[in-house]
Amino acid sequence: MRMSPPGATVVALLADPDAPTEIAQRMAETLPARLADKSGRQLRFTIEVISEPFTAAAEDPPTLMRRIKDRGSAENWDIVVALTDLPLHLHGRKLAVNLSHEHGLALLSLPSLGGLRLQTRARQAVEEAVLGLAGLPATGTGEPPQKQRLLGPLTRRLSPVRPGPDGETDTPDLRYVASGPRGYLRVLLGMVRANRPWRLVPGLSKALAAALGTGVVATVNSTIWVLAQALSVPRLVIATVGSVCIMIGWLIIDAQLWHRSAEDSLEARQRARLYNTSTVVTVAIGVLVCYAGLIVINLVWALFILNDRVFGSTTRTPLNAAQYWTLCWFVASVATVGGALGSGLESDEAIRAAAYSKREQERRQTLQDNQSNQSNQNNQNKQNNEDDGSAK
Repeated sequence: MRMSPPGATVVALLADPDAPTEIAQRMAETLPARLADKSGRQLRFTIEVISEPFTAAAEDPPTLMRRIKDRGSAENWDIVVALTDLPLHLHGRKLAVNLSHEHGLALLSLPSLGGLRLQTRARQAVEEAVLGLAGLPATGTGEPPQKQRLLGPLTRRLSPVRPGPDGETDTPDLRYVASGPRGYLRVLLGMVRANRPWRLVPGLSKALAAALGTGVVATVNSTIWVLAQALSVPRLVIATVGSVCIMIGWLIIDAQLWHRSAEDSLEARQRARLYNTSTVVTVAIGVLVCYAGLIVINLVWALFILNDRVFGSTTRTPLNAAQYWTLCWFVASVATVGGALGSGLESDEAIRAAAYSKREQERRQTLQDNQSNQSNQNNQNKQNNEDDGSAK
């Protein structure tokens, strides 16, 4: 463990592996100086980054807070701020920050910060949480720290909620939730960013190979030339939307990306809708990037291979910039359908790895294993009951 200067407040950033750890490591470089400046030089801070999967096999905030408390009690840390890229839900609310002033703990759900400027917003959230736990954000108010709200540009976008008597042990004394349509949209965009949809493009190598092959053949097909020139702009738009939807639907169904909750509660249904919406948006962004890439590649190929005299004699239309664009647009739609068929050659694991963040993959795998174990247990209990009935 790194030695801390005498009198310094030791702040531990307990981060899930992958993106949360990267964010924590980047902010740790400037966080001590920023915290000291914002505290008016009243305190000095030392930052330690610990990368651990503290959300493994659990996503309910009470369990996570107990884990953070147990982890912090074993170390010489004054404040612990835990960062995860999993969306957290509690009592139907989308949880952003959980604070326990008594134990010096904070739990931060990164998706609640949105999909833009995540590094900056995460740093602001950590600064506000640390200063709040240190009792500095509202000095002079005459209130104890646990009664003070965090004061900062980030938490003003969130709704503070003081937990009521819900049977939790070691309950936090202040929570911030993302409420309303804007809060829902912010969490959704944060989940999509955590999934990193741009990784879907290289992750669909076989599907892209099928799409590129289809596009190469279609570009030199005279029937495609005639069809492209005969289609109006609205029909071309319909072809685009249809091909993209086919690709999205095929990927989600074939790779079993749709989330089904084993619970029937309102909170479970809300959580399932949020997960499925983020999946659709993630896959849609990846497919649209592929579609745009196909247009560019098809255009380069058409410029190289097409002959204006042959094209003109077939379509009765001169080969100009408008004809190139129309042809490549239509060919991209045809190629996308071919790519959807080619995606069947990809393994389900490869598609899931491309569509989800590492933590989301682990979360879904754990959920699937739990559901499988529960189903096996139910079947075993049913079989035991039938055996008991037969014995009687």
